[in-house]
Amino acid sequence: MNAYEVVIAGGGPGGLTAGLYCSRAHLKTVLLEKALPGGEILNTGVIEDYPGFDVIDARELAKRMENHARKFGVEIRQLEVTRIRKAGERQFTVETPQESFQAKAVIVATGGSPNKLGVPGERELAAKGVSYCAICDGPLPMFRNRPMIVVGGGDSALQEGLFLTKYASKVYIVHRRDSLRAQKILQERAFNNPKMEIILNSVVQAIQGNEFAESVTLKDLQKGSVRQLPVTGVFIFIGFTPNSHVLDPSLGIQKDAKGYLLTNEFMETSVPGIFAIGDIRHQLCKQITNAVGDGTTAAVAAERYIEGSLHLALGATT
Repeated sequence: MNAYEVVIAGGGPGGLTAGLYCSRAHLKTVLLEKALPGGEILNTGVIEDYPGFDVIDARELAKRMENHARKFGVEIRQLEVTRIRKAGERQFTVETPQESFQAKAVIVATGGSPNKLGVPGERELAAKGVSYCAICDGPLPMFRNRPMIVVGGGDSALQEGLFLTKYASKVYIVHRRDSLRAQKILQERAFNNPKMEIILNSVVQAIQGNEFAESVTLKDLQKGSVRQLPVTGVFIFIGFTPNSHVLDPSLGIQKDAKGYLLTNEFMETSVPGIFAIGDIRHQLCKQITNAVGDGTTAAVAAERYIEGSLHLALGATT
């Protein structure tokens, strides 16, 4: 079994940042990522909200982060983490289908995935009009003063839809049920916003476009009628699934009702030695900057934990 001081599960911006800081601290560190380093941002086109870059291609930013981490010696392996479990006093085992790794500390950066509609055109037009993050993509020039559609009826859908009204000429909220699920105050704001139109009892059947999204096919579930709705932005908010299933149940790590990991200010979970960063943990928003800050904190905390100078666990502080 491969022995390390720190194993990082996940290679998004948070994981790469944690790898950079762990390696700078001369901790023997390996980062395990099932695909290419960069994580979810590789599904984005351009990024305009990362400090220091007016506009940068998502893949270029991911590559720069990877190269920076490698510069300081982090080992990056293309392996999918399938289970994290306890292996003894202050020891953990991180399993993959190919091999296992032993670590004194584990930084969980496995993120999560936005739930998909599963309709024609969604995959083909991802990052070309189809998005799962209004804050990330809404302000892009390609969406300015043009009609957009938000799919979903919960808090996230309405919050993101209201945000999009700053940029769009019109925002349609499409929900499959006969009423929205969001908080009443958000519903009031949506119904009272002149830029928003609520379409209930309807579903998106397909997304059309050549190079970019141009329209969606809507079906009225009550009448059975179908129509084309011209839009350039399709924002999908029908849920997000955190990848917390990799943590063995025997660990007993505290999660919220949706499966997000709970952490203290050191990114430490309820199990000392296991840290959680980025989209996998309970927090206000899911942004690259959040993940990068989390990664820095977790790496410094992991170093102190290994040295024996970090003794606070989740619930021990206020």
